Amino acid sequence: MSLNLRYYTNFLEKVKKHTVLYTARMAKKYWLVKSEPESYGIAHLKKDKKTAWTGVRNFQARNYMRDEMQPGDGVLFYHSNCAEPGVYGLAKVASKPYPDLTQFDPKGHYFEKRATKEKPIWYLVDIEYVKTLKKPVLLAELRDDPATSGMAMLQRGSRLSVTPVTEREYERVVALAGT
Repeated sequence: MSLNLRYYTNFLEKVKKHTVLYTARMAKKYWLVKSEPESYGIAHLKKDKKTAWTGVRNFQARNYMRDEMQPGDGVLFYHSNCAEPGVYGLAKVASKPYPDLTQFDPKGHYFEKRATKEKPIWYLVDIEYVKTLKKPVLLAELRDDPATSGMAMLQRGSRLSVTPVTEREYERVVALAGT
């Protein structure tokens, strides 16, 4: 193989690889966010229309928000630590990631002494209200349904407040809610 042909073949492989990565990055993704309804439930989001998803202090959940969530991504809004935990509403990611300003407030609950404005540690996205489900999809139903029983949120030891959801899982939850 001539040097020019080898160079051209390598170039095409690099273009192909970057095209695949770019396409995957631009594809719509789906997420589940958890919140206690007394602190901030779907009714609060409906009233506010949009909110900054502040206070996440787990590195994996932060990485999902900082590195993977994009405007337009679908969100299942899950109520936790309540009498009937489950998915109660739908939302969407409404912003690109940006630093969580609560990390800079020394009097705040979410203050992070290692963070600086130049080098923030915690990031967030804005979440926008889409709808309240007519019928919530409760935790037991998510566990029992074959299409949703493998959700990351349901895995043993998972306590993340932000988890990825497949398109199939998202669509199944919407169908179970009767929307």
